[in-house]
Amino acid sequence: MTSPLLSQAMCGTVDTSLLPLPDVVVGLLSELDSPPRLAAHLRAVHDVAHQLLTWLERHYPAVVVDREAVLFGAATHDVGKSVHVSELSGLGSAHEEAGQALLLRHGISPELARFAATHASWERSSVGLEDLLVSLADKIWKNRRVPGLEDLVVARLAEATGRAVWEEFLALDEVLARIGDGADERLAFQASFPIHG
Repeated sequence: MTSPLLSQAMCGTVDTSLLPLPDVVVGLLSELDSPPRLAAHLRAVHDVAHQLLTWLERHYPAVVVDREAVLFGAATHDVGKSVHVSELSGLGSAHEEAGQALLLRHGISPELARFAATHASWERSSVGLEDLLVSLADKIWKNRRVPGLEDLVVARLAEATGRAVWEEFLALDEVLARIGDGADERLAFQASFPIHG
């Protein structure tokens, strides 16, 4: 049975306007008896990914992105912290490979499970726009700007549209600033849930 705190973190509507996590993720996190704070974090990043995708679809209709993959990736990128709970409050990357392996063991396709491993290694040339968007959502949810990551997204957008890099930078900068303005609410939401129990 899912604890009330975990349930509230995943899909409760009191004191938050964040979108609930997808049902499949709710089921997975419940089965894993995930820490409520982890669920709250995943929910915040999922909500930011939704905002990024809505912006992208509105302003870049010709850019092809697997929306469901990005949303799933954002909602599960740190699932490995169910195993490596110490990484919820400290540094560490063991959760990345552990998260991918955990998702694969639970029948998630490799195409979706990859986000658990790629969300922190966006510098690799093999990552796609979907991976970059999950990484970006994982930074901007708390209003952390990462120029190298943003430059990669800008380059992909400029390549897709044929417009100048500076134009794409200005457009991305504007939406990231707007989304970043909600960081305090998201941080407070996450902090309101305990790491254990």
